[in-house]
Amino acid sequence: MKQQDLSKAKNPDLRASLAAMQRAAELARRTAVQTDTAIVVVQNGKLVRISAEELRNGQST
Repeated sequence: MKQQDLSKAKNPDLRASLAAMQRAAELARRTAVQTDTAIVVVQNGKLVRISAEELRNGQST
């Protein structure tokens, strides 16, 4: 589903899911920095490893 589709969903849990995923992603980034570990994300259909150092320096997207 696209972001616009989510905002128009009839199910309130589905409408709130995008915000929940964004909060979870931010928490994962903070935890990675605190524990000096990397996270793995999908960018342009490819797995990309982002180190804690890159997260600290704001080099991730």
